[in-house]
Amino acid sequence: MRRTAFLLLFAALASPAGELRVGRALLRITPKTGTPMGSSYGLTISTGVHDDLYIKVLALEKDGVRAALVACDLISLRPGVVGEARKLIQQSVGLSPEQVILSATHSHCGPQMHRPFLELLDAEALRLGVLFREQLPQRISDGVRQAFSDLRPARASVGIGKESSISFNRRFHMKDGSVRMNPGRRNPDAIRPAAGIDPDVNVVYFTSAGGEPLGTHVNFAMHPAIAGGSEFSADYPGVLANLLRKVKGEGMLSMFTMGTAGDINHLDVSKEKQLSNHNETSRVGMVLAGEVLKTYTRLQPVDGTLGAARTTLHLPAREPREGEAAKARDIFSQYRAGRGGPPFQDVVWAWRTIETAALEDKHLGADVQVISLGDQLAWVALPGEIFVGLGLAIKQASPFPYTIISTMSASGTISYVPTRKAFAEGSYEVTSARIAAGGGEMLVDAAVRLLKKLKAEAR
Repeated sequence: MRRTAFLLLFAALASPAGELRVGRALLRITPKTGTPMGSSYGLTISTGVHDDLYIKVLALEKDGVRAALVACDLISLRPGVVGEARKLIQQSVGLSPEQVILSATHSHCGPQMHRPFLELLDAEALRLGVLFREQLPQRISDGVRQAFSDLRPARASVGIGKESSISFNRRFHMKDGSVRMNPGRRNPDAIRPAAGIDPDVNVVYFTSAGGEPLGTHVNFAMHPAIAGGSEFSADYPGVLANLLRKVKGEGMLSMFTMGTAGDINHLDVSKEKQLSNHNETSRVGMVLAGEVLKTYTRLQPVDGTLGAARTTLHLPAREPREGEAAKARDIFSQYRAGRGGPPFQDVVWAWRTIETAALEDKHLGADVQVISLGDQLAWVALPGEIFVGLGLAIKQASPFPYTIISTMSASGTISYVPTRKAFAEGSYEVTSARIAAGGGEMLVDAAVRLLKKLKAEAR
């Protein structure tokens, strides 16, 4: 029986190229007012909605092989949520975990997804936060099911734009030899950025057989952490989606995923002043939309078999020393009390320490996924906030001309993933990281192995 199943699967993968079919789904998931906000380490309670949050799904089918891309307007997807959603998706539409990529856009104005911070809040805020988290896996599964019920003949095309004026590496070498995140505007002690950016604006465009716009996937490496305040917002990806729909039609699904932007944000510290909050999300979204529109004019068709692969790594975690877990819990208690509050870096350290202390085998499970379309296009999914240098290394080694890397993805967030070089330099992201030095390079190696595997199998 197992041999028969294997032969049937092989036949499906090896069959002549047939018709690509694409389906879409859009589900509004804006939480109730009063739900805690996921804005970094704050304990903000939402007071309203600036713009709605969504789950967006693109379903793909070719020659009997299926895959799905899912993007949620959330700061992160926790591993438990991903595990539950994968199980429900498999029960609902038969997709195995490697066939569906789940991503969070990383909007900082979505709901709080981290349990330790929810537990610092009052009973009603905790109830609403937990309720949202409990309902999320089913909502994701519902979206995937709806997208596969929407399948229709389609064509795919892909292109890469370039935009280097809105994103900036936020880590700087300082005169005292240290590295500091966002050192302040026009700081004379800031010498130079510690790394670069990734200017690629990746665009995958799906149309019906007759040319009707069906969906666009945009991927760009910059934190959606511009909007502030206490109102829910999708940040600049929401602005981008609205602008693209105005041009292509309200029926088109516009999906965004974040590239390797663990050390990249929107702050240009070389300037004395810069727009902020929703004025800046509007500007950034407009600039990015302009580059996407230009890229539409030079897209290249892509076709071929669908492929999917996944591997699970056990990344070394940063093991707390004796007594540090108790100290971390005390810091969190002070943070909740609000009496002046502990220093920000102490809260960052405490959160990391509490989470890593709870690990049974001192390793973090981390999936790497790849979905490919033909021998030209591959989507890579990585967990956590991946530093740009790691993403560029994957692209350089990839055998696919178009390699799109989505982060805050795969098996769920594992927090920051710095390079070995950045671990030696320190600063906020390194203090926050759960993994030990070298974990990021392990993810790179795994991604490249999967890319080469699918390239060899592509037709």
